[in-house]
Amino acid sequence: MPDMTKQLVLIVEDDPLVGIAVETMIVDAGFDVLLVTNGDDAVAAVEAGSSHFCALLTDVRMPGRLSGWDVARRARELFPFLPVIYMTGDSAGQWQAHGVPGSVLLEKPYAEVQLITALATLLNNAATNAH
Repeated sequence: MPDMTKQLVLIVEDDPLVGIAVETMIVDAGFDVLLVTNGDDAVAAVEAGSSHFCALLTDVRMPGRLSGWDVARRARELFPFLPVIYMTGDSAGQWQAHGVPGSVLLEKPYAEVQLITALATLLNNAATNAH
């Protein structure tokens, strides 16, 4: 059961080891996490009325119908100020064409400080833009 005093981050990552590592980083930074392994489950979580997500961290290439690009576009349709961080090992060159505005792309492997800094910056920007 998520702690309602903590902000909830949606993580979409198909590689179990990377998913656990990212989840640990985010939990250690003081957030709750919902970790899913494909784009279909991520979109289902967002469409379930999960306006309580404070941010989306998504891999780009995953098994299934939907890519990370697709997940972020759908999430932004529903929640226009939702911070989005893409995590990729091979799709950075496609970010300009496919990434949502105001998002951040981190190339794997990245340092924990890069992820937490990007998340904090995007959360601050979202708070400013929402007012």
